Amino acid sequence: MEKESTTESTTENLIESATEDATPDIQLIESGGEVTLSIGGEQAMQAWERDLMWASADLLCEYGQDFYEVGLGLGLSALRVAGNPATRSHTVLELYSEVEELFREKHPELPPALRIERGDFFRRIYDLPSESIDGMLFDPALDMEVWKDEDLWARVVPEIVRVLRPGGVFIPFFSTRPELRWQYVDYFRTIRVERHAYQAYDTTEYTYGTSGNAYIQCFQKD
Repeated sequence: MEKESTTESTTENLIESATEDATPDIQLIESGGEVTLSIGGEQAMQAWERDLMWASADLLCEYGQDFYEVGLGLGLSALRVAGNPATRSHTVLELYSEVEELFREKHPELPPALRIERGDFFRRIYDLPSESIDGMLFDPALDMEVWKDEDLWARVVPEIVRVLRPGGVFIPFFSTRPELRWQYVDYFRTIRVERHAYQAYDTTEYTYGTSGNAYIQCFQKD
């Protein structure tokens, strides 16, 4: 979930602390008909996102059979991608073991195509083989400072392009503003945008308003 460094060192410190001893408090909160995955006291993901996550997953599956996802969350898109008949493999990278444990408590039997790995994306991306996947969903829980770090994204996005096969796609977390994600737009020539209506919870804090239009952005490698 985007919480949209001012310096490279600030960002690196944030990433470093997330993978060491500073594991945040992680909870699955179910109250008043609402379901929220909370990480470090922040709303990382909520169950109302289901239709948007499914739409993102279905869009991804149009482009191949081997997929990768960053950020497990509630597993809404992971299960959707892995359950698609066209999917051969779907690997999900999750930073926090507690998130995976909460997911497995709800879903003890996983689709055969689904594999969950632990790790930090900002390190793992450099180890992924070139042209090894048909598409990537990207929805990690990151601090605002990370999203704003231009130098970080200038290093990472070319690596994302590298691991995609020709014609493969990169789909980040949906936006509730009709603006292309600046982190990615300069690295792709073809961009597909789908508009979907959404209705969030009254308590949702990470969208621009709790209802309206959401935009799924699909960046395609030439």
